[in-house]
Amino acid sequence: MARILEIRDLVVDYGIIRAVKGINLSVEKGTIVAILGANGAGKTTTIKAIDGVVRPSSGSIVFDGRNITGKPSYRLASRGIIQSPEGRMILKGLTVEQNLMVGAYSLKPERRATVGKDGLPRFKRISVRRRRREALDEVYGYFPVLRERRTQQASTLSGGEQQMLAIGRALMARPKLLLLDEPSLGLAPLIVQEIFAIIRKIKADGNTILMVEQNAYQTLKIADYVYVLELGKVKTEGKAETMLADAALVEAYLGKQK
Repeated sequence: MARILEIRDLVVDYGIIRAVKGINLSVEKGTIVAILGANGAGKTTTIKAIDGVVRPSSGSIVFDGRNITGKPSYRLASRGIIQSPEGRMILKGLTVEQNLMVGAYSLKPERRATVGKDGLPRFKRISVRRRRREALDEVYGYFPVLRERRTQQASTLSGGEQQMLAIGRALMARPKLLLLDEPSLGLAPLIVQEIFAIIRKIKADGNTILMVEQNAYQTLKIADYVYVLELGKVKTEGKAETMLADAALVEAYLGKQK
């Protein structure tokens, strides 16, 4: 399986505070990789470094074969790294569909290969308008409730619906790597299960996901590979199914689970 993200010896400082202390991490295409750990472990800082929100002090970040260390967020978005941020950041004053369309701003026309009647390859230009419509239909497929509420003010949605909207807005950009920062934050247990089931389906459709979470148990049930951070370092890592089966390990590193 091809590797889409490779982080080596990443260090991130906030002034005199070293938040990330030389971590190594990789993501294979078509997988869900999770970063787990307590508050202050360095999870969100790592995501922000990948997304260009904070600049690493040292180390390297290679995405899709290119070194992107220290590149700004807007350039990384155009290359396919899209984040659904912690806290959702829904745009007040806009409807659900208007919020979604904001996520499609970076889409560009593309050429798609087809096969002609003569069996020879043909290339067809797909307009931005069509790509946006296709992306919108796909998001509504994942989140039917958003279609039902497409003309509703986004700020009036429930917490779970706003989280769906935040993920849907990120998907509108057709990401090569979808970054999810605390998608279960502040949600009721039943809604968390629904959100995680949708994330699993998004992955099954061929998307690559790197997610930061505190809900270790639910994350281990959908992830392929997991890194556990502690005080800015990788404390342990491994296949999610292996970690989930080891109750002692889960409790030691991630706390008791309900």
